[in-house]
Amino acid sequence: MSDAAQPTAAEVRAAAEAVKAAIDRHLDAVERRTGDDDPAVYDAFNALAAAAEVYDELLYDRYDEVTPFEIPGADDSLPPYAGPAEPSALSVLIRRDYVVAEPPRLLAQAQRLADLDTGPGDGTAAVVGTSVHSALGVLFGEYEPDEIASRHKEFGLEEGDSTLWVSAGEAPPEPGEWLGAPFEDADPELVVCRFDVSAVFDEEDESDEDFAGPAVGGL
Repeated sequence: MSDAAQPTAAEVRAAAEAVKAAIDRHLDAVERRTGDDDPAVYDAFNALAAAAEVYDELLYDRYDEVTPFEIPGADDSLPPYAGPAEPSALSVLIRRDYVVAEPPRLLAQAQRLADLDTGPGDGTAAVVGTSVHSALGVLFGEYEPDEIASRHKEFGLEEGDSTLWVSAGEAPPEPGEWLGAPFEDADPELVVCRFDVSAVFDEEDESDEDFAGPAVGGL
């Protein structure tokens, strides 16, 4: 950035004062909160994040210094909530990634399930063989996704990133309306809250505990 385009010292100072005011407003909202989903806390949180981001940018442009704040970027945060104040319908959008870490374990578990599904008089049990594709079909056909998530190691799977979005709506969609493309119409502005789990959060934590990301754009 050229010297002519640099922010002035006064602009940086004003941005710092705005952060201080936003901190006071946020603390006041938290102290007066009326519940877990108090909109005043949500608004104050967003105002504080925005003020800190402006200050961080101006500080860097003027003095080539940074703050210790971690401001969510546009790619990993949600826009301000623009949905109904009193939602009458909800959609829960979930994505979980896995690595097939132990194929033999997965194949063995799937074959066991296939054998159990074959009762007396049903003939020869289905053979999964060496097909990971078939094994996954058997596994997910037998268990709910939440049970697989809680027992993934038993099935030879290793957890990757996951995210859960709770999206609000005025009314439930018509039966079968979105089945062809379940995530196509997901609107970030209707997300009430979001929870992320990722190894990226554990880079400085050697424990095995999962990191449940804070609600973003909501609670």
